[in-house]
Amino acid sequence: MTFKTLLTLSLVAAAGCSTLPDIAPDPGPSASAPVRLEGARGPLSPQQSKAVLGRLESRGEQTSIFDRHLALEGEIAGSPLVVGNKVTLLKDGPATYASMFAAIAGARDHVHMETYIIEDDEIGEKFTAAFLAIRAKGVRVSLIYDAVGSLGTPGSFFKRLAEAGVEVLSFNTVNPNHRDHRKILIVDGATAFVGGVNISSVYSAGSSRKSSGDAVDQRWRDTHLRIEGPVVAEFQKLFLATWEKQGGAPLSARVAFPRQASPGREVVRAIASSPDDSYSLVYVTLLSAIGSAETGVYLTNAYFVPDPQLMKALMDAARRGVDVKLVLPAKTDSWMVFHAGRASFDELLAAGVKIYARRDAMLHAKTAVVDGVWSTVGSSNLDWRSFLHNEEVMAIVVGQEFGDQMQAMFAADVAASEAITLEAWRARPMGDRMSELMAQLWRYWL
Repeated sequence: MTFKTLLTLSLVAAAGCSTLPDIAPDPGPSASAPVRLEGARGPLSPQQSKAVLGRLESRGEQTSIFDRHLALEGEIAGSPLVVGNKVTLLKDGPATYASMFAAIAGARDHVHMETYIIEDDEIGEKFTAAFLAIRAKGVRVSLIYDAVGSLGTPGSFFKRLAEAGVEVLSFNTVNPNHRDHRKILIVDGATAFVGGVNISSVYSAGSSRKSSGDAVDQRWRDTHLRIEGPVVAEFQKLFLATWEKQGGAPLSARVAFPRQASPGREVVRAIASSPDDSYSLVYVTLLSAIGSAETGVYLTNAYFVPDPQLMKALMDAARRGVDVKLVLPAKTDSWMVFHAGRASFDELLAAGVKIYARRDAMLHAKTAVVDGVWSTVGSSNLDWRSFLHNEEVMAIVVGQEFGDQMQAMFAADVAASEAITLEAWRARPMGDRMSELMAQLWRYWL
């Protein structure tokens, strides 16, 4: 494609959808409803909820998260803040897969998987073998894969699974814009996995994937969670709702929601968003958390194409003295997204936002930690597509102990990154500037 043709297409696209509408309500200065929590046996009393939040708040830094953001988050999310969970932070693909395979091997009733990409490669074959092994023991396996995300996976791959009794469902083969970008794995209704890791060998060291941009011959850096406890029911509900909406055959609910113990002390909320909603819940809760920040906002994200509201939230936080840091890719598998996001760097840097480019890995993580006590790991990128066109999901973990783990992981990413200064950025080549100009005209669809 010539430069002239690309520029013409960019101008046409920009003329058709030049602005992003306000897709989130104004978070407002405060929320009036008290924060209520749930446990394995149902809602906690107001006194119990207050005691748990008091314990969490007393161990962290001064922040508006507890008295302002969590109340608002509860009002808009439609899902409870659940106590008594065990959350394991999985910092790369191999660790994630090892934990998944162990959970799958121990399944007794069912395994539910929802993923954007499942590839017919070494990792895809290992999951196939794991599924077939438990099917032979009578365990029910149900798989939702995205028709576009897994477009390169041959039909024979899914046919083999179906012939072995795996219930296979392709998400939305008609609308190319409405995609299922979630990554959820649920075992026996008791253990859930959620995060950014797809089913692909790119997470193995030395692997690569070629796209519209450069070939990326580096390991992929991603983050996932293993969650055990009563909040798993919320992720189960999300999977079952998607299965039903996509016309899947009815799944037995016999033990989909087993009685849960309280294996840990983590407080967790499941939040999902969909183009079917009036606005993105993932987007709104992230904006509110940033708006409530007092000390630090640390974001790690693979595909960063911020809209004006997110830009303003980040810059306002930096201007009021919050330490705002972004770890973003130094290299990417998507030329358009990469340069569209970089078009925002000048304004962000000028406002005091610190930006780091991850060097030695293909960054694919989608994480945030605010004030050291509000953390999230999920599937959503910080781009218009994620907030407007995709099914997304994230787990929010509240508390300093898990926040410390998240901040340590973030610090390691910063240490492996190159700081981008405003002076150096303004001295970048003219070719980069032209790439940014063209790419950002397509940002609505990125």
